[in-house]
Amino acid sequence: MVGFKGFEVSDTSHVIRDIREYHTGGIILFDYDMPTRTPNRNIESPGQVRTLISDLQELSDTPLFIAVDQEGGRVARLKTDRGFASHVSAEYLGNLNNPDSTRFYAASMAAQLSDLGFNVNFAPVVDLNTNPENPVIGRLARSFGEDTELVTQQASIFLEEFTSRNILGVLKHFPGHGSAWNDSHVGMADVTETWEEIELYPYKKLVQGDQPFAVMTAHVFNENLDPDVPATLSEPVQTGLLRDEIGFQGVLFSDDMQMDAIRSYYGLEMAVENAILAGVDVLVFANNSVYDPEIVPRVIGIIKNLVDEGVITEERISQSYQRIMEAKKPWLQN
Repeated sequence: MVGFKGFEVSDTSHVIRDIREYHTGGIILFDYDMPTRTPNRNIESPGQVRTLISDLQELSDTPLFIAVDQEGGRVARLKTDRGFASHVSAEYLGNLNNPDSTRFYAASMAAQLSDLGFNVNFAPVVDLNTNPENPVIGRLARSFGEDTELVTQQASIFLEEFTSRNILGVLKHFPGHGSAWNDSHVGMADVTETWEEIELYPYKKLVQGDQPFAVMTAHVFNENLDPDVPATLSEPVQTGLLRDEIGFQGVLFSDDMQMDAIRSYYGLEMAVENAILAGVDVLVFANNSVYDPEIVPRVIGIIKNLVDEGVITEERISQSYQRIMEAKKPWLQN
């Protein structure tokens, strides 16, 4: 999954090439371009977004994952000043703790996403608000709260409403980012001393339900879970814990592989190799902390070499492909 600059497909040549030649399986859209610090990225108005997504889908034989981070509150790529509906934060809904109100906002969000053509939303956040001073979760009001049952119930309502509109909800950030003291966008977040096993509870509970969902990894380091690498790159965390122990069988997205927690500590080759061996199905290169129009061919080349060298098996690639195609079934049938 890759990000690009442009309000129209014709604004950039690389995304057309990425889809047609390299069979990129997903696109992520943003309203703000971080490298240039301007609001000139992909999202200008509802009509423009609808056309952009339609044109992107036209480029691909297989339905693309078209994703956005629309959590509500501070993390909303679809902003009211550009003509989009207003959505409150997870913290607001958690404090309110009224299932009917949550359903109202979740249904509104799902309807808007569906109308625009999005089929993946990187929400709801199921990080527990165990550290309210966390700069990237607690302080941004992105968590429903600290109580495991509350977080699970709120997230479940969002998943139900997303599913009813054929939108794949994505729980994040596994195995838990809520206790961190620093921000993995700008460096390594070490939760060794702060992470608690109760942070897994929403995942365990929601896996037992009947709503489909995907999961996004966290770029957090926890020495007790893996002494060597952060969670995104860890087989004990993503396969041992999430797949084998918790029983999650759906699609696993990486958090943005260009964030500092990964980019500054690991070379691209090592990061790609470790993430795939860890169990990640979709590598996300948002192109919004650094911008690299050649990231897709570079990563495809790395993966091909790893397969040729026998480091990664074709079976491992096929495993992710099957999960992805299973998740795309609702759109293949339309």
